[in-house]
Amino acid sequence: MPRPCRCRKIEHLPVYRSFSPDDTAATENVLMTVDEFEALRLLDNEGLTQEACASRMNIARTTVTAIYDSARKKVADALVNGKRLLIAGGHFEYEPVDIKQIIIEKGTNTMRIAVTYENGEIFQHFGHTEQFKLYDIEDGKIVNEQVVDTNGSGHGALAGFLQAAKADALICGGIGMGAQMALADAGIKLYGGVQGSADGAAKALAEGNLEYDPDAHCDHHGHHHDGDCAHEHCGEHHCAGN
Repeated sequence: MPRPCRCRKIEHLPVYRSFSPDDTAATENVLMTVDEFEALRLLDNEGLTQEACASRMNIARTTVTAIYDSARKKVADALVNGKRLLIAGGHFEYEPVDIKQIIIEKGTNTMRIAVTYENGEIFQHFGHTEQFKLYDIEDGKIVNEQVVDTNGSGHGALAGFLQAAKADALICGGIGMGAQMALADAGIKLYGGVQGSADGAAKALAEGNLEYDPDAHCDHHGHHHDGDCAHEHCGEHHCAGN
C-alpha cells in the first residue's frame, strides 16, 4: 500500500495562475500544482538550496527534488510547445495568515460568509479589498456580524486571509481568475458579480436567494480558465508522511 502524501506548506499563493503565448491560440493546457509552483519559487526565484526548500515546505529533500523536476518539465512543455500553463490544485496547506484582530469564534454548525466591504456596500475589486464583513449564518439567519481589516494583505494573500478567518463563502464584485482559483484551492465558495448592500447580499445568501454571476471576473486580470481542475485539500485527504 503506498504511503499517503504529506501536505506541502505554501507560504505565498500564486498571484498569477494562467500563462498563454500571445502569438498563437493555445489549444492544450499544462497543469502545474501549487506545491510544484512553490518549489520552483523557492529554488529558482529565492535561490534556496533543496535542503532549505524542504524545510520551508515541511517535506523531505527527495520530495522537493521530485516536484521541482516535475515543475520544470511542465514549464518547458508550455514554452516549447506553445501550451497554456495553469497553476491550481495539489497536496498542500497554506502558511497561517496572521490576522491582527480577534475574530468571533465560529460555531460548529455555522456557515461563515465574507463580503468585500466598503461603507456598507460590496466593494467591487477583490484584489484591493481593505475590509471584509463576516456574517455567521445558522438555520438561515445571521447570528453574528464583524468587520475585519485585511492589513494590506494584497491580492495574492486574501484567500489565505479568508481561510484563516474560517470563511466558507465569499460575496464580491469583480474578481480575477487567479484569485478565483486561489479561493477554490482554499475551499471557499465564490459568489461574484454582486453589487449593492453587503448586509442585503449576506441576508439573501443566508435565505438561499442571492443573485450572482458565476462568470464574474476582472478583465485586466488576464485569461480565463477553461478547464476543471481537481483540487486536493489537506483537510479532505488527511495527508501524512511524504
